[in-house]
Amino acid sequence: MKFQLMQSNDYLITHSGLAIIGQLLSQTQLGKRISDSIIKECPQPYVSNRDIVFSYIGLLCQGKNDFEAIEAFRKDKFFARALGTNKIPSCSIMRQRFDFAGQQWNDIILDESAKLLSKVEVNVTPCYDNYVPLDIDVSPFDNSNTKKEGVSYTYKGFDGYAPIFAYLGKEGYCVNAELRTGSTHCQAKTPEFIRNAILYSKMITNKPILARLDSGNDSFDNIEVCLSEETYVDFIIKRNLRKESKKAWVLIAEEHGIKNEVRDGKSEYIGEVYTKVKNVNEKVRMVFQVIVRTTTAEGQVLLEPDIEVNTWWTSLTIPAENVIKLYCDHGTSEQFHSELKTDLDIERLPSGKFSTNDLILHLGVFAYNLLRMIGQESIKTDDSPIKRKVTRRRLKTIIQNYITLASRMVYHARRYFLKFGCQSPWFSSFQRVYMAFSCG
Repeated sequence: MKFQLMQSNDYLITHSGLAIIGQLLSQTQLGKRISDSIIKECPQPYVSNRDIVFSYIGLLCQGKNDFEAIEAFRKDKFFARALGTNKIPSCSIMRQRFDFAGQQWNDIILDESAKLLSKVEVNVTPCYDNYVPLDIDVSPFDNSNTKKEGVSYTYKGFDGYAPIFAYLGKEGYCVNAELRTGSTHCQAKTPEFIRNAILYSKMITNKPILARLDSGNDSFDNIEVCLSEETYVDFIIKRNLRKESKKAWVLIAEEHGIKNEVRDGKSEYIGEVYTKVKNVNEKVRMVFQVIVRTTTAEGQVLLEPDIEVNTWWTSLTIPAENVIKLYCDHGTSEQFHSELKTDLDIERLPSGKFSTNDLILHLGVFAYNLLRMIGQESIKTDDSPIKRKVTRRRLKTIIQNYITLASRMVYHARRYFLKFGCQSPWFSSFQRVYMAFSCG
């Protein structure tokens, strides 16, 4: 069936959810602090730093990271009003300002993000008893076939960056991030990164924190940070066996572990030992899992036993089996990486300058947390068309059903209204979320 196409005088909006983003931004000091931050190359800008940053966050919250995407909103009255901006910059001004600012605003962005999470009192779900997980990991960004500054060969086998992230709670709020060149070792400057991540986390929650890191971060320096008075948290760190003998570990397991016959030809030992660690007064607990296979699952007898050894540093006093399960749950952070990369579309960063891309990554983290807050607020009440019970909504779902919700903007009696369709299935949920973050 054919349709006749025509253009009306109605002011239609395809991104109504930016009204919620604006409500959240208005509860921060991000705009003021960034505008107060003087850039020597542009001391008295025509378009304020605040307007540029807020405009770009508006793009990111729609899953757009290209500077050119702002051109579609230059004359959009709703876009400016929703975000509280005075002027919408051109793509060239936005790119130039970010190049000038570089990494100058990164700490401000992370600090304001943590303060906002604390102010709205987000629920941070524990992973065990009352322990809130703090998952720290590197996730390479594929930027192959580009000549961007800092792009180099990563351990994943492609050219790109190797940023590190820290996520708090089972919801995965991002509390710290840092862009790194692709060839940077995952332990480079990580103790300071962990320290800052813990401090930001303590701003958000008073619950005990459990830091979880993989074997790439098996370092006594990280343990020292976790056990320091100012940044004390419990931890589980996967050990790197390096040149340790697996056969020697079988002897240790037989002496200190509990044996479990998984099947014929497969034995598992789980236990613990305590070891002296550099710069730490007391011995640190080491949990181990040693698996010895003398036959395959199909019954094939092996000439030599197949030995698998997994060990973890931990400050927890819970049973060793629970420590292993808690570490396995650390893999959930891969889902948070995926949402940043794909849902926000920031894997292939838009600038050729490393410092600019680092700033964009931090703004991406801020936008990620804004969308995550909307998502977690949306599931508090069962008023959405999606009736499946979930504990967390993907950012893609939030963008599709809340940010890009259609409406009509009307100015009447000196007030602005957003009118939604009578058949808009997400209106009730949208209205509730908007009111939850409304500041007056």
